[in-house]
Amino acid sequence: MRIAIGSGEEMQAFGARLARLLTLGDVVLLHGDLGAGKTTLVQGIAQAFGVTEAVQSPTFTLVAEHAAALPDGTPFTLHHLDLYRLDDPSELEAFGYEMYVAPDDAISLIEWPERAGDWLPDRFLLVRIAYAEQGGRLVEVEGIPDGLWDLSTLG
Repeated sequence: MRIAIGSGEEMQAFGARLARLLTLGDVVLLHGDLGAGKTTLVQGIAQAFGVTEAVQSPTFTLVAEHAAALPDGTPFTLHHLDLYRLDDPSELEAFGYEMYVAPDDAISLIEWPERAGDWLPDRFLLVRIAYAEQGGRLVEVEGIPDGLWDLSTLG
């Protein structure tokens, strides 16, 4: 699934639509260059789950946890990870990364997942954000394995 995004506000609105697909245990991997809009997308997802505090990329702390709620009011923790500063995937062990890629009672959003090497979950949504030639961004969403999420609702 591909969609053109023209502004930060549109990216946040897309994040809110993406949030409607997510359930406890889901992991979303966010891939894109610096400034592509990964954190802006996370902000839209967080707002859709009722997060009221400021959502910023946890570049230096690696992980931020936000109190959130599903549409039915069920509370959960929204994990936001930023792996940009990692030099080697072996550093993942130091902060319990395995917990975040298998979040039974939470949802994890992971920026810079390529820094994790082969340490990826068995099932995840991959969101690729690229700069579009005509301005704005081009966003591609892929479910791994295919068929677990109805991506047609995002367009």
